[in-house]
Amino acid sequence: MLNHKTVSIHIVTYNSADDITECLTAVLAQDYPIHSIVVVDNASGDGSAGKVAEFYSSADLPKPKLILIEKKVNTGFAPAHNQAITATDTDYVLVLNPDLALAADYVSRLVNQMEKNPQIGSATGKLLLKADPTLVDSTGLRMNKARRAFDRGAGEPAENWTESGAVFGVSGAAAMYSRRMIEDISVEGEFFDGDFFAYKEDVDVAWRAQLFGWQAYFDAAAIGYHERGWKTAGRGGKSIFIRRISYINRYKMIYKNEPSRTLLQTFIRSLPYELAAHGYMLLKEPGLIKAWSSFRAQLTSLKDKRRYVQKKAAGKRS
Repeated sequence: MLNHKTVSIHIVTYNSADDITECLTAVLAQDYPIHSIVVVDNASGDGSAGKVAEFYSSADLPKPKLILIEKKVNTGFAPAHNQAITATDTDYVLVLNPDLALAADYVSRLVNQMEKNPQIGSATGKLLLKADPTLVDSTGLRMNKARRAFDRGAGEPAENWTESGAVFGVSGAAAMYSRRMIEDISVEGEFFDGDFFAYKEDVDVAWRAQLFGWQAYFDAAAIGYHERGWKTAGRGGKSIFIRRISYINRYKMIYKNEPSRTLLQTFIRSLPYELAAHGYMLLKEPGLIKAWSSFRAQLTSLKDKRRYVQKKAAGKRS
């Protein structure tokens, strides 16, 4: 029996009133006992926090403890989830997007797989598009030689993704993390890099975890349904602020995690993409270049983080 392993579910809301009831309904329907639910509301303007409190008080279901944290300002996805992590001490943490609904056995399947192999520090199920559940949203993360990360199987038929197994990492939309891994790979007390605000923080965690010797797992039988606003809306539907964050976080991630021994090789492999991408950016989205100001402002911190990550990674290899 695995029920003695405690699980908390962490959700960060930001104007999520339209989705949060469905999300919480699926959470309460899990066939594995949930120790606690943490909802951090990032200063929503649509009453998301009130919707959570109202639903939780009226739901006629057995309910775990709810920790509702209402923030005065939007601190971003990564810092808010770090706050949720410090509010719990459970064996496992499920980081869950508010626009995602889980099948009833999602938690139990992932915990079962992770308990079978203590080296598995993160796991995900097969996430499908709510708008068309025959199509995949994510089956985990993959990273190419140019250090670009993608959701595995995104947009492909779900029937093509039936084989469970190891993956590079897991999407932060519905990611199960072990507390042991959280504690092992945290840097300066942060699991997600708080400087990322949002976007690619899950890739950064996946890369760091791999450097420190942890494994990630995809369970094809654990199902979730995702709204996926960022990808479906397209770049034009997102503010320049969001596009700058998504753009620069890739370079912050590479700076921290790329080992010195592979730096030149990665540079050569990524050069064709970089030339094409930055040529397009200068023509079509020149405003993105201002994102480098945040890189420069955080350079001292990035250097410290790189030093820590590379030193610990080298120790794990030796």
